[in-house]
Amino acid sequence: MRPFCPRGRHDRRFVEVKVDLRKSLFILPNLFTLSSVLCGYYAILILSDRATSDDFYRAALLIIFALFFDGIDGRVARLTKTQSAIGVQLDSLADVISFGVAPAILVYYWSLSELGTAGMLVGFLFVAAGAIRLARFNVMSTSDDGQPHEPGKYTQGLPIPAAAGILISIVVANTLTGKLPFTPIIISALVLMLALFMVSSMPFRSFKDLRLSWRTVLLISGALGITVWIALRVHPSMALVWLLAAYVIIGIVESLIALMNKAREGISKASERSA
Repeated sequence: MRPFCPRGRHDRRFVEVKVDLRKSLFILPNLFTLSSVLCGYYAILILSDRATSDDFYRAALLIIFALFFDGIDGRVARLTKTQSAIGVQLDSLADVISFGVAPAILVYYWSLSELGTAGMLVGFLFVAAGAIRLARFNVMSTSDDGQPHEPGKYTQGLPIPAAAGILISIVVANTLTGKLPFTPIIISALVLMLALFMVSSMPFRSFKDLRLSWRTVLLISGALGITVWIALRVHPSMALVWLLAAYVIIGIVESLIALMNKAREGISKASERSA
């Protein structure tokens, strides 16, 4: 005979299991974030002991994997509705390691070390700019009670994953295609330019709240078309360099358009007042 069990006890167990399952969902996006940290940490370990060209390539691939995990964690958090303040902070700390420290060390040993102390300072400025950009992002993306805001269409300053992606894509392309015409001086200028874009107030698309307009479709279609042409005519590895560079170019072009529109509005208002 089946033992009698009050209905209330079954309901209580069901509620406890449901609550525990809900808590476990909060761990899921953080696991992807920590996977990104693992990739960045392993890349640093590879570079720490007399790195060769193969080690540069392996470290660059690890940072690319970190980019993949970084792109997933936020989307998983939004799909499971498990966004949290600790998730925002953890994601930024992970980005400093995987897309700040790891790429700076990679580019230093790959190219900037030939400049001595100046090359070391250039790499440090990249890390510092990335940390400042992430700190500003955390302040702007959370409310007074610490809860994260819904992502907008634009983000202020070049995201540090995009800046790191440009650098490591150059390392990958150099390994696969041979010696590219990137001297330490050119690389240092590129690193400083990316650092400047990160701490700037220039808006860049976040692609988290993508609302298609004719301008968005035109820009994305043009960038993808050129990417395919480069992959077929030049080399597939160069397509990644162009695609990430196109993201920066789109941000610059849209900023210039916004400035021109503001200038026109100011001129029209001034003419109306004078009339």
